[in-house]
Amino acid sequence: MQVIAIAAVAEDRTIGSGQDMLWHLPEDFRRFKAVTLGHTLVFGRRTFEQIGRLPGRRLIVCTRDRSWSAEGVEVAHSVPQAIGMARRAGEQICFIAGGAQIYAQALELCTGLDITEVHLRPAGAARFPEISPERWREVSREPRQGFDFVAYLPVAGPSESTGEG
Repeated sequence: MQVIAIAAVAEDRTIGSGQDMLWHLPEDFRRFKAVTLGHTLVFGRRTFEQIGRLPGRRLIVCTRDRSWSAEGVEVAHSVPQAIGMARRAGEQICFIAGGAQIYAQALELCTGLDITEVHLRPAGAARFPEISPERWREVSREPRQGFDFVAYLPVAGPSESTGEG
């Protein structure tokens, strides 16, 4: 199963401010929908609560709150558990879709990165982890007006441990 982190990331790795969207990129939204439709998305609870349900996708929310639930959403208590749930369900692709803590926990488990590099430096505290050239190599780039769609693959194989517990 592929595990792909998908994110829109500013030049300084900012991905969020906690409340507001930092940019409005309709082409990125359309692409996100097309790429993730029919697949599993893994979100943190706060990111899910900001974005809400996304039709046509299986949603797994990671939270430490053992009593949290939401209609139409599966709950995991760790990123490895969420990935294991997707794998056991026979998914071909599992997208890691934020926020910052979830990306940080998932990065070593990812088999690819699907990044929209946004040519801005907005104020925001949430950051995507560093995309280290020792770990990741760029395999494609599609320039757009004000942003690029960029795909990365691991330089070496990802960690085989997904903690399927």
